[in-house]
Amino acid sequence: MPRPSARQRGFTLAEMAVMLFIDVLLVGGLLVPLAAQVEARKVAETRRTLADIGEALLGFAASQGRLPCPAAGGATGVESPAGGGTCANPYDGFVPGVTLGITPTDDAGYVIDAWGQRIRYAVSRDPTSGTMSSNAASTPRWSFTSANGMRNTVANASCTTGIACLHPDLHVCSSGTASAQQTCAGTLLADSAVALWYSLGNNGTIGGTGSDESQNPNPNFAYANDRVFLSHEPTAAGATGGEFDDIVSWLSPNVLYSRMIAAGRLP
Repeated sequence: MPRPSARQRGFTLAEMAVMLFIDVLLVGGLLVPLAAQVEARKVAETRRTLADIGEALLGFAASQGRLPCPAAGGATGVESPAGGGTCANPYDGFVPGVTLGITPTDDAGYVIDAWGQRIRYAVSRDPTSGTMSSNAASTPRWSFTSANGMRNTVANASCTTGIACLHPDLHVCSSGTASAQQTCAGTLLADSAVALWYSLGNNGTIGGTGSDESQNPNPNFAYANDRVFLSHEPTAAGATGGEFDDIVSWLSPNVLYSRMIAAGRLP
């Protein structure tokens, strides 16, 4: 008696298309949170690097009696000039990784963030006048970056107010709208920061076109002598001040003076 032939049933093209569509949805749903996790890790890693920079700056000040000058672009991660004094790029330089002896750095010795971009660094020129409106026109004394400059300024016979004779001149605002090179239109977060350092974030190579990011020196900024910086939570391109993902840290003069006094560098 002949045996009945076994029929093998396969998937139809329509069924395969449905399965493929489901796979695409599943993979796509996994990729979005995975990308967000990677980005969050990079932000956290960069924040740790910024914290290390702050500690290195305080340690340098305690041991050297001054802060380092920023490193100039297109050179190496050595402060410019070497040995401090009159900084070549006080507001638009980079963290001098070689001078501070910290990592991570690129091949030239500049400290980099988790996206592989050089971290920016600005330092006060200590103008002779301490008012916000006149700082830009005042004669810089470079007390913060000259060897024992802070101690010498305070000990000068013309100084009658002690540490108050020092005039840190960096300002941090919460909004770039209508902000100028010496003024702050938004909430003032710091009116006398001694030093400031920041990562340009994930959009570092193309950012800076919005009114907020344009206040922080970046590939698209307009003013090398702008001492007003911006810091706030990340915003998308459609926000009032445009896209903003810079990660900013700064050094309070009170923290610096406390560390300098403890190290015997002040008064």
